[in-house]
Amino acid sequence: MTATFTDLSGFRAALAQAPGADAAALAGAEARNGQLTKPPGALGRLETLAIWYAGWRGSDRPQLVAPQVIIFAGNHGVAARGVSAFPPEVTVQMVANFQAGGAAINQLSKAFGAKMSVHALELDRPTTDFTKAPAMTQADLLAALRTGWEAVDPAADLLVTGEMGIGNTTPAAAIACALFGGAVADWVGRGTGVDDAGLARKAAVVAEGLALHPSRDPLDVLACLGGREIAAMAGAIAHARILRIPVILDGFICCAAAAVLAKLAPTALDHCVAGHVSAESAHPALLRHLGKAPLLNLDLRLGEGSGAALAIGVLQGAIACHSGMATFAEAGVAAG
Repeated sequence: MTATFTDLSGFRAALAQAPGADAAALAGAEARNGQLTKPPGALGRLETLAIWYAGWRGSDRPQLVAPQVIIFAGNHGVAARGVSAFPPEVTVQMVANFQAGGAAINQLSKAFGAKMSVHALELDRPTTDFTKAPAMTQADLLAALRTGWEAVDPAADLLVTGEMGIGNTTPAAAIACALFGGAVADWVGRGTGVDDAGLARKAAVVAEGLALHPSRDPLDVLACLGGREIAAMAGAIAHARILRIPVILDGFICCAAAAVLAKLAPTALDHCVAGHVSAESAHPALLRHLGKAPLLNLDLRLGEGSGAALAIGVLQGAIACHSGMATFAEAGVAAG
């Protein structure tokens, strides 16, 4: 679907005017949940998950039949500063692996019946090293947001966004620190597994970037410190909000993209849940700032949307119970 905005002001306006959840569906789902053949609250968070999903899908007895997983890939100029344990060439190689069906996210998408697509964003033109100049021009940012927006299938009933981009925990840390403050060291983690010297380089690079780019407007932060794949995730999550498609957020980098939206509009992430908390050291803090409690905690740090894709199964289970269970009346069971 072609993006409805042609400039960044239009993107801001679209997000600000996004519709909320369906109040009637929420009320109906709450009522149905109270009549199902179980003690009140016995299914814990599965109950609140199903009701949340029902509100966004506009049905008190929803189904989840068309999940979509989208992977965005980008390369980063800041990777030349030695902030990753792997070279930038791995981004291109992993995109080929995604396209061939050989990555973890391919297997998880297949396992949970999700349609998966991969979008490589100008891998031959890395973003600018943000310690020297803005990572992206306004035109670059707009193009990436539009790529993400247009990648969302309006027929999907759930969205997961994932990423691939060597070095991208560095811009994610810079975005988080710019948006939420605190010490640089609190936001910088080991990413793909850098050693202590690499960790110190990352912290120094993030500090340089934050000093060079003082604006804390969310889209300025994304342009100056982010990356094309991060911006594309933000665009996709925003379009899902417009379409009332629920979203499962992945790890640290995905949540940094989502944080930009949260700072643009206070209700921008109401259609999102956190799929997991990753092993990246700053992800728990970022989730706290976003007000999202993770569904899973499995020490994952792969990216690719893998943790969020795995959480599709949790949401499928919640909806299956909510929509498929009998009520006390239907089952002829005494309600108490």
